[in-house]
Amino acid sequence: MPVLAVLAHILMPSGGVWQHLASTVLPRYLTNTLFLVVTVGLGTLVIGTGTAWLVVMCRFPGRRLFEWALLLPLAVPTYVIAYAYTDFLQFSGPLQGWLRDLFGWRFGDYWFPEVRSLGGAATLITLVLYPYVYMLARASFMEQSVCMLDVGRTLGRGPWELFRSVAIPLSRPALVGGVSLVLMETLNEFGAVQYFGVDTFTTGIYRTWFGLGEQVAAAQLAACLLAFVIALVLLERWSRGKRRYFHTSSRYQQLPEFQLGGWASAGAFLACLLPILGGFLIPSGILAELAIAQGDSLFGTAFIGYARNSLVLAAIAALIAVTLAVVLSYGVRLNDTRLTRTATRISAMGYAIPGSVVAVGILIPFAWLDNTINTWLLEQRGEVIGLIFSGSAFILIYAYVVRFLAVSFNAVEASLGKVTPSMDAASRTLGQTATGTLKRVHTPIMRGSLLAACILVFVDVMKELPATIILRPFNFDTLAVRAHSLAADERLAEASTASLAIVVVGIVPVILLSLAMRRSRPGGA
Repeated sequence: MPVLAVLAHILMPSGGVWQHLASTVLPRYLTNTLFLVVTVGLGTLVIGTGTAWLVVMCRFPGRRLFEWALLLPLAVPTYVIAYAYTDFLQFSGPLQGWLRDLFGWRFGDYWFPEVRSLGGAATLITLVLYPYVYMLARASFMEQSVCMLDVGRTLGRGPWELFRSVAIPLSRPALVGGVSLVLMETLNEFGAVQYFGVDTFTTGIYRTWFGLGEQVAAAQLAACLLAFVIALVLLERWSRGKRRYFHTSSRYQQLPEFQLGGWASAGAFLACLLPILGGFLIPSGILAELAIAQGDSLFGTAFIGYARNSLVLAAIAALIAVTLAVVLSYGVRLNDTRLTRTATRISAMGYAIPGSVVAVGILIPFAWLDNTINTWLLEQRGEVIGLIFSGSAFILIYAYVVRFLAVSFNAVEASLGKVTPSMDAASRTLGQTATGTLKRVHTPIMRGSLLAACILVFVDVMKELPATIILRPFNFDTLAVRAHSLAADERLAEASTASLAIVVVGIVPVILLSLAMRRSRPGGA
């Protein structure tokens, strides 16, 4: 429904607003968006793949720590890291102040990179999003067949050649999947790019809808962004063609590990430390210092309401998304036809749609429905009941489920696919119905994957900003909205409390996810 609602506005007249946007800001939206997509995609691919290979295949000091620590930036929303680094790197910040005191510099005596820029946004987004590639690359490297690596070693290939010519080609589906997630999140990014003053399609949609009050023009911008996303997905599918990626053995042995020493060990340590330092430790330290020194004046009163709203929305959305994912994936298992497969794929494509596009596509039909109901009541009974759908938290949860159903569906589908069909047959022979088989056989087996799916959706909902800002009911704020509102008013010290709370809530799920990944290799302990 959101996609159809957006696409239906393509040919509607916009009263000259679209022509104005196309001749003034649309080229800038396109250029900036393409720059972010290319630079963030390449940056996350290099960092995520390189660190994953190091922690899986190499021995060096701190490797066990880096295994889970490299996932920590997942807990930090991009807009939060933007607020933290802006306070730290701006002219009045502590770093430049320390440099001026140390060297006696004044304004204009030195050059310092501007964090509030397109390049600054690309760098910070890369530091936050590389764990998507790392997570899938690490899982792929852990599942790779030892026999292929042994063949490569007998042919005289060293660690670098094995990585380049064997491991990378075998892991292409996982790497492409990770980069695809990164690109979708980059296209969805709103808080950081708006705060930095970088014009992209997402900020343009928000500005056109709320700044200009032009619903049709905003929907047409959303349609352009949607077409861009669809083109990316189709391009990847086309490049893959009919190639498939399989291992040559069903036996899993202990992976061979390369012992690093000297400069190689130090280089591996730094390569894993720097992303954690830049993507988690430094911004978290900055936020903690700001929160302790000043913090949010509403902490302890209204702040509890913000935290409660965030947690309740995230928990409800996660439960609904995982429940729907189980129903969809089990439905395909029971009735595996082209129709059911196509229907489930369509229902789970929301992750490829930026949050602002989902919000616009949901708000248009539900606002129409509310207005129709109130018009009918006014004519029949002479009264109105207000906004039933578009003025409540229902529309917000609906948007979260549309947006993040794919996250839970992919995890549940992969886990259910590993359950042999003979278990279904044995259960049905013993008198269980299809529902009973799901409850007593599949659910206990999939417990770990169901938990991981809940965790991923929970963390994503906690960080979601554009859809929350557009669809939230009046006087209904979350931690994300509170942090963004204060930062937009340049009240960074007060925004630090809500920002730090989002980070703290996301740390525990991320660590649990990492521990589950460590036990994921078949045949391992």
